[in-house]
Order: sequence, then structure tokens, then C-alpha cells
Amino acid sequence: MAELTKETIQNLTKLCRIPCSEQEQAAILQDLQKILFYTDQLQEVDTENVAPCDYVLEDMVNVMREDVTGETLPRDLFLANAPAHTRGLIRIPPVMNATP
Repeated sequence: MAELTKETIQNLTKLCRIPCSEQEQAAILQDLQKILFYTDQLQEVDTENVAPCDYVLEDMVNVMREDVTGETLPRDLFLANAPAHTRGLIRIPPVMNATP
């Protein structure tokens, strides 16, 4: 199993730029150690004569319909559902601030 220490977690949080308290770092360390323990257990499973499986259900097929263009909603009816509109377009709150 890979060795995880408190310093490793501190380095990871620094690299990810995610501030964590001491308690959060301890919880992350514990969770990652559990994950690594489980993956080590998976390495012990004998899969020598097991064929790879791409899908859980082998007879699974794509059930999606073809993307077909249909009639569009009239603009007046479409805009009637919008909370605010101007000159035939839906008005939304500003996303970016224009001032520097």
C-alpha cells in the first residue's frame, strides 16, 4: 500500500489550492487510506481466467432515438414563457462586470 502521511495531505491541499483545516486534513487522510486499502484488496482477486467486460448487460443496445428536427415553437409563444425579454430575445442578468 502507498504510504500516506499528514505531510502528503498538506502537499496535496497546497497543490490543489484547497484550504483545509487540521480536522479536514485528518479526515481526508483517513478516507484516502481506506480507499487505498480497498484497492489493495482488489489486487488480491484472481482474475486470470476472467474475460474483460465492457458492459454489465451484454445484450444492451442503444435505445436513443435519432435526432430529428421538428417544428419549432413560435417566437411569441416561446417569449411568453420567459420572465423578461427585449427585441425578440430573452433578457438575462449580466454575467460579467464591464468595469475594470
